[in-house]
Amino acid sequence: MDRDEFKKHGHALVDWMADYWDRLREFPVRAQVAPHDIYEALPAAPPEDGEAFDSIFKDFEDVLMPGITHWQHPRFLAYFPANVSPPSVLAEMLVSAMGINGMLWETSPAATELEMRMIDWMIAAIHAPKDWTGCIQGSASEATFCAILMARERATDFASNQLGLSGLGRLTLYVSADAHSSITKDACMAGIGEEGVRQVPVDAEGRMHIGALRAMIKSDRESGAYPMMVVGTAGTTSTGAVDPLPEIADVAREEGLFFHVDAAWAGTAMVCPEFRPLFVGVEAADSFVFNPHKWMAMQFDCSVHLVKDQHQLTRTMAILPEYLKTIEDDRVVNYRDWGIPLGRRMRALKIWFTMRTYGLAAIRAKILQHCRWAESLYDSLQDNREVELVTSLNFSLFCFRFRTENAASSNAFNQAVLDAVNQDGFTYITKTLVGDKLVLRFQVGVWDAEAADITAAWKRIADIARQTPVPSATE
Repeated sequence: MDRDEFKKHGHALVDWMADYWDRLREFPVRAQVAPHDIYEALPAAPPEDGEAFDSIFKDFEDVLMPGITHWQHPRFLAYFPANVSPPSVLAEMLVSAMGINGMLWETSPAATELEMRMIDWMIAAIHAPKDWTGCIQGSASEATFCAILMARERATDFASNQLGLSGLGRLTLYVSADAHSSITKDACMAGIGEEGVRQVPVDAEGRMHIGALRAMIKSDRESGAYPMMVVGTAGTTSTGAVDPLPEIADVAREEGLFFHVDAAWAGTAMVCPEFRPLFVGVEAADSFVFNPHKWMAMQFDCSVHLVKDQHQLTRTMAILPEYLKTIEDDRVVNYRDWGIPLGRRMRALKIWFTMRTYGLAAIRAKILQHCRWAESLYDSLQDNREVELVTSLNFSLFCFRFRTENAASSNAFNQAVLDAVNQDGFTYITKTLVGDKLVLRFQVGVWDAEAADITAAWKRIADIARQTPVPSATE
C-alpha cells in the first residue's frame, strides 16, 4: 500500500468509524454467532500474493463484523464498560502511525514526560495523595501483578528476585472472597501459589470481614507462614462493593503488610466529590490502580498504577543490561523499570487528548448521570413483585434475580433468562453468585448511552423473563 492508497483508505476508515458509532443501535449487542463460525469462514493458509484493500475490508464487514460483540453499544450492560471516545481513538491513530516505544526517556522523551505529567493530572483528578507517583500500565491485572511482586520483595528483603522463592518460607496474601480473579492469577505467576491466596469472607454487603482477616493472619503466622500483603477492593466485580479500606489499612500497618487497592472500575468515581467518602483509606495504600479505559473513555489499554514509594517498584522491576544504559539515566525517568514489558506504548497521549477535549466536568457529569439512571431503575424495582433486589446499589451497579414460586428452581430459571436475553441481542447482561444465589448484574456505564436505552433494555429483559418457562426443581 503506497501513501496515496493509505490516505484514501484512511479517510474512508475514519468515515466508517464515525458512521459505526451512529448506527450502533442497529447491531445486536452480543455477537450472534456459534463457536467456530468465524474460524471456519477464514482461509486456512495465508495468501501467496497481496490483495486489494477493498477486498480485505469487505471480508472484515462480511466475515468478522457478525462476530463482534459491541462494547460501545448503548445497551451494553455486561461486565464493566470498556469505553472509547473520538479523541482517544485519534490519539491511538497517531501512536500507531509513529510506532513509538517509550521504554527509555531517550527512545521518546515526549512519551516519557507526557506520561509523567498525565500521572500528575490523574493524581489531581481523583484527589490522591500528592506525594504518590506512578505510571500507565496496560491493565489492572498487570498493575496488581507488579504490586504483588513489590510485596514479595519487601517481605523477603529483595532476596526472592535474587535467589528465587525456594527456602524462603510460605508467603500469603489476603483478598476478599469477591476480589477479582486476576489477583489469584497474578499470585500464581509471582510464585506465591493459589494456596497462598487467602480469601477472606465478606459481610452481607459484600465487603471484606475485618475480624476474619485478623483471624486468618494470626492463624497463618502460627502455622509458620509469612503474611506479606492485603488487597482491598474498591468496587468489586460481582457487586461493586467497597471493602472497609480504613480498617484494612489499620490491619496492614499493625501486621507490617503491603497494602494494595484495586479500584479498576470504580476508582474513576473519585473525580466526583459525592463518591470520595467511599474511598477514605486509600491514602494509606502502598499501591493503587484504576482504569481510565473504563469510565473515563480513554480507550483500552490504559490503567493508572500509583505507588507510595517508586523506589520499591523500580528496585523490584529493574534489570539493567549494558545496552539499555544511557547518559541521561541519573536525570530522567526510564519507564522500562516500572512494569512487566520492556517496550511501552505511548498510552499517555489518549489521556492528554481526552482530558483536554472534555475536561473533568464532563467526565464527572457522565459518571453521575450513569449512577442516577441506575438509581432510578433500582428504586422503581423496590416494590416489583417479579424481582428480588439481591444487593444494594453500588455506583451504577446492582444485582437482582427474577422470583419463582419454587425457590429450588430459581438459579436455573435466572440462568435461562440470562441465556435468552443474550441470545435475543437487544441488550447484554452478565451473572454472578451472591452466596448460593445465581443473580443477574445490571451495570450502566457506556459513554454514549441515553436514559431511553436503559429503560428499553430493562423492558426487554423483563418481557423475556415473563416468556421464559420456569424449569422444574429437578431439572
